Amino acid sequence: MTTLASAPVTDTMLGVYRKPPMEFVRGAGVELFDADGKAYLDFVAGIAVNALGYGDAGLERTIRDAMEGSLIHTSNLYRTQPSERLAERLVATSFADRVFFCNSGAEANEGAFKIARRWGRAKGGAAKHEIISLRGGFHGRLMGTLAATDRPQYRAPFRPLAGGIAIAERDLDELDATLNPETVTAVIAEPVQGEGGVRVLEPKFLQGLRTLTRERGILLILDEIQCGYGRTGKFWAYEHADITPDLLTTAKPMAGGFPMGAILMTREVGDTMQAGDHGTTFGGGPFISAVALHVIDRLSDPAMLKHVRERGAQLKKGLDAIAKANSKVRAVRGTGLMWGVDVTEPAKDIVGRALDLGFLICSAGEHTLRLVPPLVVSKADVERGLTLLRQAIA
Repeated sequence: MTTLASAPVTDTMLGVYRKPPMEFVRGAGVELFDADGKAYLDFVAGIAVNALGYGDAGLERTIRDAMEGSLIHTSNLYRTQPSERLAERLVATSFADRVFFCNSGAEANEGAFKIARRWGRAKGGAAKHEIISLRGGFHGRLMGTLAATDRPQYRAPFRPLAGGIAIAERDLDELDATLNPETVTAVIAEPVQGEGGVRVLEPKFLQGLRTLTRERGILLILDEIQCGYGRTGKFWAYEHADITPDLLTTAKPMAGGFPMGAILMTREVGDTMQAGDHGTTFGGGPFISAVALHVIDRLSDPAMLKHVRERGAQLKKGLDAIAKANSKVRAVRGTGLMWGVDVTEPAKDIVGRALDLGFLICSAGEHTLRLVPPLVVSKADVERGLTLLRQAIA
C-alpha cells in the first residue's frame, strides 16, 4: 500500500506535508496523471479548489485572453476594471455591499477579524474585541486564525496564541451564556465544517445563532472558504438556512486554481474601515480578477448549481449504501458535493489504498474521509468513485 512520506522528496522543500512518491504532471477533466501516465480519479480537487476540473476550455481561453494585455499586477494603489467588476459580481450574488480581495482563505479570515475588531471598537470601545469560534471549526493557520481553529495538534507547538479569541461549543444555550455584548465583537462559523469532519450546521442552529448575534449587537462572520461558491448546491451555503451574515470569507475555487480570497461585508461594517486600516500587495490584481470573473459566472449558473445538487444526491445515495453494507463505515455526512465518511480504521490507511487504486480522496480528521470532487463531475465519474471507494474500504 502506498504510504505518505514523512519528509519532502527533496531536501529543499520544508517538511510540513506528507506526500506520496508519485509526481503529477497533467490533468484532464476530473483526472490527474502522474509521470508514468497512470490516471487518478480526483475527488480532492486541490482541496475543493479545482471546481472546474482540469483542462477546462473556457477557463484556459480566459487565461489566454487575460495574458494578452500583459497587465498582471499593478498593486492596490491603482484602479483596474477586472477587480471592480469582480467586486460588483460578488455583491450582486450576495448580501454584501463591500468587498476586500486578498490571496488565501486564512488571510481572508485574518482580515475579517481585523474588520470585526475595528467595528467593535467603533460601537463599544476597546473592551468589545473578543471573537468566538465554534467547536470543530477550522479557520486557518496564521496566528489569529490558528487561535480560532479547533485542532489541538496544530495549536500546541505555537503557543502562546493570539489573545481575545475563544472556542465555544456548537450549542445555542452555551452561546447564549457566552455572547456578552459588552466584550464580544464577532462569532465566526463555517456553515459546513470541512476540516472538522464535514459537519453540516443545521439551519435551525444557524438561524438561532443569527438571532442571538443580531439581538446583542455582535457580528456574524461566515467562513465559506471551502463550502461556498456552489459546493453545497447553492452558490452560498448560508442560503440553505435563509439567513445573511455581516461578513463572509471565501477563497478556494475563486480563481480556478490561482490563489485568491475575499472578504464580503455589509455597508455598515465596511464603513468603519478607513484608508490605511488594512492592505495587501497582490489581492485582486487585474489578471487574477479576470480569471475569477469567468469562474463566478460558471459556478453561479443555475444549471451548474442544479448539476451539483443532482450529483450530490447521487453521491449521498451511494455512500449510504456503502455504509449500510460495510461495518467499517460509522456515519456519512455532507451536502452537495462535500461529503465526509466516518470510518473505524485510520482514515490515512484507506486514503493510501485508494491511491493505489488510482482514486484520490483525503481525510478530515483521524477517522473521517473527505470527498470534494470537481463540481463538473459526471454521473459516470460518481459511480466510478463509489466503486473505488468500496474497494478501498473493504
